[in-house]
Amino acid sequence: MIIYQASKSEFLHHALRDDIEDIVSRQYRHATGHGVAAPEMQAWKHSLLEMAKVLQDEEIPADAGVAIEYQLPQTSKRIDFVITGEDAQARSKVVIVELKQWSESRRSDKDAIVWARRGGKAGEREGPHPSYQAWSYAAYLQDFNTAVQECGMALQPCAYLHNHPRDGEIDHPHYREYMERAPLFLARERARLQAFIRQHVRHGDRKGVLYAIENGRIRPSKMLADSVAGLLQGKPEFVLIDDQKLVYESVLAADARADGRRQVVIVQGGPGTGKSVLAINLLAALLKRGRNARYVSKNAAPRAVYEAKLAGTMKKGRISNLFSGSGAFVETEPDSFDTLIVDEAHRLNEKSGLYRNLGENQVKELIRAARCTVFFVDDDQRVTLMDIGHTEELRQRARAVGAEITELELSSQFRCNGSDGYLAWLDDTLDIRATANPLLDTGDYDFRVFDDPAEMHALIESKNRSNNRSRVVAGYCWTWPSKKNPQAWDIDLPDFDYRRRWNLNQDGSLWIVAPGSVEQVGCIHTCQGLELDYVGVIIGPDMVYRDERVVTDATRRASSDQSVKGLKQMLRSEPGPARELADRIVKNTYRTLMTRGMKGCYVYCTDPVLAQYLRSRLKSATTIEAEPQPQDVAKVVPLRRVTAAERAAGMPAVPLLDLRFAAGTFSDFQSLDDGAIDWVAPPDWIRPQPGMFVAQVVGESMNRRIPNGAWCLFRANPGGTRQGKVVVAQHRSIDDPELGGRYTVKVYSSEKVTDGDGGWRHLRITLRPDSDRPEYRPIELDLSDADDPVVIVAELLDVLE
Repeated sequence: MIIYQASKSEFLHHALRDDIEDIVSRQYRHATGHGVAAPEMQAWKHSLLEMAKVLQDEEIPADAGVAIEYQLPQTSKRIDFVITGEDAQARSKVVIVELKQWSESRRSDKDAIVWARRGGKAGEREGPHPSYQAWSYAAYLQDFNTAVQECGMALQPCAYLHNHPRDGEIDHPHYREYMERAPLFLARERARLQAFIRQHVRHGDRKGVLYAIENGRIRPSKMLADSVAGLLQGKPEFVLIDDQKLVYESVLAADARADGRRQVVIVQGGPGTGKSVLAINLLAALLKRGRNARYVSKNAAPRAVYEAKLAGTMKKGRISNLFSGSGAFVETEPDSFDTLIVDEAHRLNEKSGLYRNLGENQVKELIRAARCTVFFVDDDQRVTLMDIGHTEELRQRARAVGAEITELELSSQFRCNGSDGYLAWLDDTLDIRATANPLLDTGDYDFRVFDDPAEMHALIESKNRSNNRSRVVAGYCWTWPSKKNPQAWDIDLPDFDYRRRWNLNQDGSLWIVAPGSVEQVGCIHTCQGLELDYVGVIIGPDMVYRDERVVTDATRRASSDQSVKGLKQMLRSEPGPARELADRIVKNTYRTLMTRGMKGCYVYCTDPVLAQYLRSRLKSATTIEAEPQPQDVAKVVPLRRVTAAERAAGMPAVPLLDLRFAAGTFSDFQSLDDGAIDWVAPPDWIRPQPGMFVAQVVGESMNRRIPNGAWCLFRANPGGTRQGKVVVAQHRSIDDPELGGRYTVKVYSSEKVTDGDGGWRHLRITLRPDSDRPEYRPIELDLSDADDPVVIVAELLDVLE
C-alpha cells in the first residue's frame, strides 16, 4: 500500500505551495480509515519539506516517481520516501530513503542498534540504526516482491538525518557495514544526497516501477529459499528424528491441500520433543516450494535465537523478515500467507499491542491470515493469565471457520538426557498430575538440590565454560531495580552473599546465547522454547512445601510481574477457579524452567522445607558402604611442557604444582614459581596471569565436578567472595586422605556475624564435597578461635582433564 504517489514535479508543487502534511494525512485516512497523530504530522511537515529541497535539483528528472509512506506488504513497516526512475543504462532504479528528524543520538554496543529520542514521552530508546532500517526494507522487497525479482529492479537504500551533525556517534565505524549498504546523509549534506540520487536516477519512471512494486505478488525469492535450506544443512541440531519426520511430512501434505480447503494442524509435544527444530525445518521446506510462509511466536526469545542460529552467511536482517510476533496479524487480509508456523502456541494472547487493546483474538487472526496454520502447542506450558492458546481453543477456532483439522503428537524426548521419566517425576513431584514416578534416579539425569545459591551458580558458571550452554534462571519473585539503576542488585540473598541482576538490561532476547550473560539470572520469557545443557533454577517464595504437599502463592511474585496481572480481580469474582488457575501457572512456570536443561538441572529453593522434600524424591545412582580410599591415577599431564629457554623467550606458561607437597608455596607469587615441579603451556583460551598454576586433584570427593585424577587450573590467593566456589583450603583440623595432608579441595560456604564496630567476622566455614558417593561428609570448621584461621590458598578456575 502506497499512501501518496506522484511525479517529482507534482510532489514539489504539493510540498512548496501547499501543505504536504495535510495532503498525505487525507490520503492516509482514506487508505486506512485511521487518523494521524500530531507528532507524525509534524514529522511529515519538516522531513518532506527537506526532501523537496533535495529534489529541487534540475538534474533529477521531473518525471521521476515519488512515493511516500509505502507499507511493506504483510508487515506494519513503512518506507518513508521512495524515488523511482531509470539509470543511464535504462535499468529500473528504486531509491529508498529513511528519514529522521533526530538532532542527536548515541552509539550502542549492539549490532545495528543506536540510542535516540524516537518520539513520544519515553525519551531516549534503543532501536535500529537508520542505515540498517533502509537496507532491511530493500532486502525485504528483494526477497519477497516478485516484481522486483522478475523485472530486474535495482534497489538503492539510504538514510537522511537532516538535523543531525556528524559527531562520531551515528556515523561511528561500528555501523560501517550498514552505512556501506545504505549511505548515511546528515545535516548540511544535501548536495551529497542529490549527487547520490542523480547517480541512480537519470531518467523518469517510464516503465511504471511504482505501479509494478505496488502490484507485485508476495512470494519468497529462490535465493532466499536456497539460502535458508543451505543454512540447515550440516547442522546436527536441525536434523529430524523419528516422529519429527512423520509430523514434517504430514504438515507438508496439509499445506498442499490448503488451496482447496483451509487447513489447521495442531502438533502437541512436551518439553524437548523438538517442536522448534521441526518448525524451522518446515519453514525452510515451504520456502523451497515457493510458499509464502512465516515462523510466528509470541515470545521474542525463540525468534531472536533461531534468527541468530540461521544467520550464517546471510545478514540477520534478511532472516528476520521470515520471523514474526503473534500480534502482527490484527489487520492482515484473509489468506495473505500460504502457511504460518506458530511455535509455542500455548503462549498466544487474546488481544495484541503494547496495551493489549488491539485485535479480537490472536488464534482467530492467525487462522484467518493463512490458508494453512500450524500450531505447536504444550498445554502444560501456560505460564500467564493471558495465555489462551491451549488445544481446545485451537480446535474451536478452527471449527468456526470450517477448517480441516489435523492433530499430531511428538513424543520422542531429546531433552533431559532423553528421559521421559524425569518429566513424569517432575509432574508427580510438583503435584501437577499423579504418575508412577515417585523417585528420580540421578544416574539417568543430573538433578541436584543446593542449600546455597552461590554454590549452585558457581557450578553453572563452571559448566558454561566449555560451550556457553548453561544458565541460571528464576521464578519472577524479585523486582527489577537495575532497570533504573544499573548498579543495583535485583536478586539479593544476603545470607549467602549472593547478588545477581536480571537478564533484561542488556542482551534482551538473545540473553540465553549472549557471551557473559551466565553472570545474570534469566526469567521465563527469555528461556521458554529454548534449551541448555545445564540449567540452574532459583525457586522463589511463590512455591513452598507445607502439610505434605506443594503449595503456591502467586501473590508472592514481584509487583512488576505481568504474568498474574488481573488475578486480584479474578479472586473477587471467582475465587475457586482463580486460585486453581494461579496454582497451575506457578507450577507450570517452574516445570518449564526445570526442563530447559538437556544434561542436568540444579535447584535452589528459598523455602528449605521444599528443598528437603525435593531431596527426599531422589534416588542416588551409586551406594558404597566402604570408607573411600585414594586411587592410583594416571600422571600424564594433558598440556605441553615449556622449557626454561622457551619461557625466557616469552612463551606463555604456568607452574605445575603437587598439592600434597605444596606447604608454604602459596605465600606469594615468587614462592609459587619456586615450588613448581615443571612448567606447562595453558590451553589456547586462557591468558596466563600471576598466581595461576596447574595441579592434579586425586579422589572421588569432588567427582561431580572434578573427575578423579583430573588436572585443574587454579588461582592462588584469590580475592573477593568465595561463597559457592571450589577452593583449596588449609587448616590444622583438616586431615584429607585424598591429598594426604592439611589441604583439601571442596566447595566453600561460610556463616558471618557482625561485630560492635559495624564490621563482620566468620563464625563457621563449611567445606562441602560434591560427589555421587554418599559417604563423603562436609568438613565443619568452627572459627571461634581467631588465632586458628582457615586459609583459602587457591580457587578452581577450570577442569583441564
